[in-house]
Amino acid sequence: MAMAAMPFSDRGVVLFSANPKPITKTLFLAPRGRGRGRGRDRDRHGHGHGEHSPPQPQPQGPQSVFSCPCSSHDPEDIKLKERSTRRAVRIAWEKLLRWSRSWRSRNLTTQSQSQSDLSKVVVLGGGSFATAIAAHLASNKPHLHVSMLLRDHHLCRSINATHFNTKYFPRHQLPPNIVATTSPSHALAAADFCFHAVPVQFSSSFLETISPYVDPKLPFVSLSKGLELNSLRMMSQLIPKALANPRQPFVALSGPSFAVEFMEKLPTAMVVASKDKKLARAVQQLLASPRLRISTSSDVTGVEIAGALKNVLAIAAGIVEGMELGNNCMAALVAQGCSEIRWLATKMGAKATTLSGLSGSGDIMLTCFVNLSRNRTVGLRLGAGEKLENILSSMSQVAEGVSTAGAVIALAQKYHVKMPVLTAVARIIDNELTPKKAVLELMSLPQVEEV
Repeated sequence: MAMAAMPFSDRGVVLFSANPKPITKTLFLAPRGRGRGRGRDRDRHGHGHGEHSPPQPQPQGPQSVFSCPCSSHDPEDIKLKERSTRRAVRIAWEKLLRWSRSWRSRNLTTQSQSQSDLSKVVVLGGGSFATAIAAHLASNKPHLHVSMLLRDHHLCRSINATHFNTKYFPRHQLPPNIVATTSPSHALAAADFCFHAVPVQFSSSFLETISPYVDPKLPFVSLSKGLELNSLRMMSQLIPKALANPRQPFVALSGPSFAVEFMEKLPTAMVVASKDKKLARAVQQLLASPRLRISTSSDVTGVEIAGALKNVLAIAAGIVEGMELGNNCMAALVAQGCSEIRWLATKMGAKATTLSGLSGSGDIMLTCFVNLSRNRTVGLRLGAGEKLENILSSMSQVAEGVSTAGAVIALAQKYHVKMPVLTAVARIIDNELTPKKAVLELMSLPQVEEV
């Protein structure tokens, strides 16, 4: 008689014939602790399978050959496993909460003492993110005097008179402890921290004009993301150079954060990076709140390079969207761009782990896939066929990726790194390559091993 496949379990073998009617004889190994003889005809649940026993029903539906038919569908076993799983999850969550409470109780006193000494912070710039960070600081620390240093006299008067930045946030009222000024001496006098939010390409000239009023020990927290085009300097190099003080304390603040969501007090997570761990913790304590998580890092290079080059990658992502090349293409392009950023950053001394964190993967995902991104918008319009000069003239804010793209080629050559996607963006911006031609050339590159 022809036999079908023989499903088996850890206890024995169940035989089936080609005939739909099951064979009534099922062989099981006797469990430990049970006798031989009569016991051999009883299964692990105590059911008899002797010669005078009625045929046992076979399990219905598809079964894995490695499962035991007599126990895998037992409702009591399933309920027991579910209860055990739920209990394990509950215990893990309770342990996390206990650790959190314990950590807060140990650090709360120290944090309160260190923050109580602060009286004033200054924010350089009046753009969307400068306004958002000023509003956060002012609402998070009501005792602080938050000074905004602006160039626009009209905007300065408007903020002081109405407590609205009518240019960027006409519907978000600013806290009363924010004061705007156009005087560097008034803004910087007795400041404990300085938050720099001036666009990268204008930072050197701006900082040189205010340098006489800057305390050599005043910590600068950079919100600007990009590279200076002519010098290829990061902000950690540019700020001390412009202020003529190599020892100017520096912290980089980066991570996935749109200003409008920040102003609406939606949950956000960012990272502060400094070679001075004590300074990084001080900025963390200054910024952290129930709606803003701040991590610390010592990898300033990794945080800055990821923050700068993600803007260029966002332009590429926008081009793909504007050309309607589909989701497969988008995913492939962003993955390739992430690899290129990693290749360059690690050559420059960054840690690979930084690039998978908030300032790397987190910021890349936000900037490449969300329409609020200025750089993605530039790429989208380029992909749709618009001219770059028309795009930039219609924008009220700076898209840092446009200028940073020019620095990519120089950096790639300096560190001997091939960066085809980001280089293609630079050539498109320089009007040396059309988006369509760039796609064709990128797709025709050699098929190589992924690294």
